[in-house]
Amino acid sequence: MFSSVAMGLASAGPAYSMAATLGVIVAGVGLQAPIVTMLAFIPMLLVAYAFRELNASNADCGTTFTWATRAFGPRVGWMGGWGLIVADIVVMANLAQIAAAYGFRLVGLDGLAENRLWTTMAGIVWIAVLTAICYVGIEFSVTVQRWLLCLEAVMLILFAVAALVRVYTDPPPTAIHVSASWFNPFEVPSARALTSGILAGVFIYWGWDTAFSVNEETVDSTRIPGRAAVTSTVLLLVIYGLVSTSAQAFAGVGTSGIGLGNAHNSDDVLSGLGEAVFGSDNTGLLLSRLLILMVLTSALASAETTILPLARTVFSMAVHKALPSRFARVHRRFLTPTWGTIGMGAVSVAVFVLLASYSRNILADSIDSVGLAIAFQYAVTGFACLWYHRKILTRSAKDLVFKGVLPGLGGLIMALLFLYAAFVVYANPEYGTTAVDLPLIGRTGGVTVLGLGALLIGLLLMPLVTRGHTVALKLQRSLLPRHLPQHAAVDSASRYLPADSGSGVGGDWYDVIPLSGTRVGLVVGDVLGHGMRAAATMGRLCTGVRVLARLDLSPDELLSRLADLVEQTHEAGAAGRGPGHRKPRADAALGVSCLYAVYDPVSGKCSLARAGEPVLAVVQAHTGVVDYPELPVGPPLGIGGLPYQSMDLDLAPGSLLVLFTAGLLQSADDRDAGLAQLSRVLAGDRASLEALCDRAVTTLLPGAVDVDATLLLVRTRLLDRNRFAEWAVVPDPAAVAAIRTAAGKQLGDWGLDDLAFTTELIVSELVTNAIRYVGGPIQVRLIRDRSLICEVSDTGHTSPNLRYAASDEEGGRGLFIIAQMTHRWGTRYTHAGKTIWTEQDVQQSGGA
Repeated sequence: MFSSVAMGLASAGPAYSMAATLGVIVAGVGLQAPIVTMLAFIPMLLVAYAFRELNASNADCGTTFTWATRAFGPRVGWMGGWGLIVADIVVMANLAQIAAAYGFRLVGLDGLAENRLWTTMAGIVWIAVLTAICYVGIEFSVTVQRWLLCLEAVMLILFAVAALVRVYTDPPPTAIHVSASWFNPFEVPSARALTSGILAGVFIYWGWDTAFSVNEETVDSTRIPGRAAVTSTVLLLVIYGLVSTSAQAFAGVGTSGIGLGNAHNSDDVLSGLGEAVFGSDNTGLLLSRLLILMVLTSALASAETTILPLARTVFSMAVHKALPSRFARVHRRFLTPTWGTIGMGAVSVAVFVLLASYSRNILADSIDSVGLAIAFQYAVTGFACLWYHRKILTRSAKDLVFKGVLPGLGGLIMALLFLYAAFVVYANPEYGTTAVDLPLIGRTGGVTVLGLGALLIGLLLMPLVTRGHTVALKLQRSLLPRHLPQHAAVDSASRYLPADSGSGVGGDWYDVIPLSGTRVGLVVGDVLGHGMRAAATMGRLCTGVRVLARLDLSPDELLSRLADLVEQTHEAGAAGRGPGHRKPRADAALGVSCLYAVYDPVSGKCSLARAGEPVLAVVQAHTGVVDYPELPVGPPLGIGGLPYQSMDLDLAPGSLLVLFTAGLLQSADDRDAGLAQLSRVLAGDRASLEALCDRAVTTLLPGAVDVDATLLLVRTRLLDRNRFAEWAVVPDPAAVAAIRTAAGKQLGDWGLDDLAFTTELIVSELVTNAIRYVGGPIQVRLIRDRSLICEVSDTGHTSPNLRYAASDEEGGRGLFIIAQMTHRWGTRYTHAGKTIWTEQDVQQSGGA
């Protein structure tokens, strides 16, 4: 806890921040600088609660990038992460310059502190040294931070106390006694002044969120970073209130000498106050040097803790495929991001050299532009917290306040500050030290150009980095059924939730497949991995299941053939690669989980088999009791092992089948807790399937999801007895005429007389073949659905083949004629033999 608080405080750099911004705040708001400094604490505290709640739900070093991606998608997530990158890189340039200048002043080389070349060279050295420290490891970085922060805190308190004592005992000519009016925000001259002052105040508080960037390296990562963040902001409030009040009381707000309103001191008010506060004797000179050392160490500490979140944000973005994968490499010994740390250090050096070589004025304006990037990032985070937890805000008053109201209010304040400052305050060409003539716009303040220009670069890069996610998601959704088909056997509803990360689109799929005899195939599957490969693999398997299901295979045989397909595909991809070729990546299909079921509405039987560990829930029709049948265990596809086994269930009409992937239970503490939660949602509920889907998803996945989740709900029906007819036929040629007559009479009862001739011909041909080539018991069934289905079952296991009969052949023409007269036909095998079935379109008949 102490280390996290120390890192948050050190990252904010209290001494450096006050030295660099107190003069700017005073220049804008005058004597109300203390209250403006404190007012900036309010939106920061609100955003700190957003960070705390998001971290408790999902501790990730990507912070804003990861959370915004989960809440709003990869585009907003990329912009949130880009805002953090921009702020960190630009502020590194400022910190390097401050560290270089104060380093020279510390050793008495004031001339070099004003020389652009020497400060640039020294700044590069400081960035390199701090990058190396961060690269060595987080533990070493924390140790350094503790010592630097302790020295900084002691000197700040000593400076504030000495200044106030001098004001009331030995006041300088500039001294002003502390007044209550200093803490009245309504005395600020204008809204513009208040906005610029608060935005500058936002900058001095910025940095406490470093504790979240190292959350994955923190003990109790879901709680300690949140507590440290809130504690850090409160401590910063106390420090800034004390230092700003004492400095203003001692130096005043005059525009000359040591006055805080002196434009020559606006970028560094503490170095000039050191000797004035502590005196010029030996002790005073020592304390003045210590004050300079304090600002130097503050800048160094802030720079070091700027590198940490920058490197880890880049690391997280690379892991989620928003940046090149090399930025996700971790050093084996130090366990720190290699390219994320060294690469961002190099980028910071490049930006620092660019800004410093161009103009000192641009470097000065870049400080204000950092405030825009910070406000943008924090606004995105506040809104992300509100939207991320929107489904559970009504769970309790605490959730409503801390997960909704406070973060949303913080995001709104930050958004308003960003818009008003960017387009009104900073856009004024008179603000700051630079202005730029923009085409079609005219002369615009340099702060707005720098701040919005840096964010605009991220906006232009966004389509490139989010294209993979977008294409994968489109591919995934194009392969899933857009609308589940209406079926006589079942009512169905489904939900698919892709993972909310840049590479989150995976390979979950579901399907409802119409089969012969009004039966229906139900399938859910889960492909390992994310991105285009997983989506493409899912499409291949989904198509394979549909093709195999059309062959009327039993569930266990279908999974066996699907596993063969997976293994053959993997072997074909690995074949032909010699020693000089790169090792192929593992096929995403290996290890796929799949549950396949076939439901027959005539008998009410459901046959199932599984590969991997999918779970099936069954809600009893009359009692509403939820049961999880123990399905036979089968190996994941492509892994090999024991053969697959089918299992039969007898289902009453109105029973509810719940098929889902493991992602549906990911938010629960464990699998059993997730199943218990699902049972409470399903038990005794007769709501519509769409409403039940929504309730299950809302309850089990209240926030964003790490992996894909699929849910398929199916409510069974039994086919009405008036919609089918069955006859047992003895294997005697004389029985053919009787079954033809019975079939014709049944069609007359259904009002399908115009199909009688064709149906009688089909029945006669199929029954005759069964008697001639098989013998044994024969079963004939007619089913009236959207089509007229004729089924002839026998005990044989050989399937007739459709072919052209030669002119001199006596047989082979019957099946050819049947194929021409029906919409489709086929054969399915059972334990007792086979069934040949045909379908005729009822819509083409004149009967109702």
